[in-house]
Amino acid sequence: MTNKRKKIKLGIALIPVIFLIVALSLVIGVFKQRDPHIPLICSAAVAAIVAVIHKHPWKEIHEGMVHGINLAMGAILILMIVGIMIGTWIQGGIVPSMIYYGLKVLSPGIFLVATLIICSIVSLGTGSSWSTAGTVGVALIGVGAGLGIPVSMVAGAIISGAYFGDKMSPLSDTTNLAPAVAGTDLFSHIRHMVYTTAPGYVLCLILYGFLGAKYSGGILQTEKIETIISTIRSNFFVHPILLIPPLLVIVMVVKKIPPLPALLGGVVLGGIFGILAQSKSLLEVIQAAKSGYVSETGVALVDKLLSRGGLDYMMNTVALIICALCFGGIMERTGMLEVLARSLLKRVRRTGSLVATTIFSCIGMNAIGSDQYMAIVIPGRMFKSAFDLQGLHPKNLSRCLEDAGTLTSPLIPWNSCGAFMGATLGVNPLVYLPFAFLNLANPLVSIFYGYTGITMEKAEKPD
Repeated sequence: MTNKRKKIKLGIALIPVIFLIVALSLVIGVFKQRDPHIPLICSAAVAAIVAVIHKHPWKEIHEGMVHGINLAMGAILILMIVGIMIGTWIQGGIVPSMIYYGLKVLSPGIFLVATLIICSIVSLGTGSSWSTAGTVGVALIGVGAGLGIPVSMVAGAIISGAYFGDKMSPLSDTTNLAPAVAGTDLFSHIRHMVYTTAPGYVLCLILYGFLGAKYSGGILQTEKIETIISTIRSNFFVHPILLIPPLLVIVMVVKKIPPLPALLGGVVLGGIFGILAQSKSLLEVIQAAKSGYVSETGVALVDKLLSRGGLDYMMNTVALIICALCFGGIMERTGMLEVLARSLLKRVRRTGSLVATTIFSCIGMNAIGSDQYMAIVIPGRMFKSAFDLQGLHPKNLSRCLEDAGTLTSPLIPWNSCGAFMGATLGVNPLVYLPFAFLNLANPLVSIFYGYTGITMEKAEKPD
């Protein structure tokens, strides 16, 4: 005779969430530790205990964890390849060349705006925020440091530009996933997102222009720039031909070659240029791919910029993603996330509150589920009927899912996207969060439209 499962109530479903908040506050806020791995593992254990008490079998809990991890396996593989690629690209002189020419061309006054536009174009063409950050993003971090611009601002501009394309490009997986979940078509979804994305993007241009102006003119530290340029020139072979690998990777992704082989092609090109252009041995290339490149120029700023990458460099982030998705997987499989989502619907009365509830649910799912796909799929599945009851076109829901589910994912350190961006750019998401203007503005614009009714299109009535 099997034990009948007990129904999990809202107060019980909140226990693992509250425990996670308290544990993260203790470890990060009080103990000043950067890594949230242990709080996430402990929170997963609490969620499992709650599930067992409510008669959920261990097999189901285990399957939930494995399923959660499986959701991010593609992302984990890309993360590992990007780490290897960064190591070989620095050793091969590719990233140093990008920094070198960037310092030659860009000035502090226009740098943040240029960073936003460059990352927007690349991400729009590739549909991938991760590829954008792993290629031009890495170089722009170095250029910004050379120009004396705070790394938090530079990373914020990179994130805003990278996620503009991740949200708007028809090549993006999330741009295809959101309308599929909501029940609308791809291009109706993209056109409808222009209403929330355009105001946020204009705001970005204004704010980055204003911030950049503060670093123009006399603030430009020409001696430091010349030191970086001369150090790179004396330690690397620098030539425009070294810009070919990032261009080829971007072209490959635009041509719909899957990200893994495209990025692996970038790794191979990095190794080839390391051997041919920088006179490195095959052993040195392998070491850079595994352990990262270690710069020993004697110039502290250059060594800090270029000592990074490698497979080992990403393993802490891989562990973080696995820990987070174990917790999210248990919460999803045992129905606790569904309980939390359904409780929110009880307070929904009008379009404004429905949009706001959807937005905050996506943000919460990014924090609890630790993955942007869960932040799109679960709220999309939960709120679809509510949008139908309000007589709203499904593209309103799909837009909300992207405005919050896609755009807030890189702002949470333990989310798979936040962990990737933090590791790739070398900047904690909490540091760049105040300057990721597009990611912050879009959810607010979406909520404003919900309460005012602007662009909230009604569903077409059947004939």
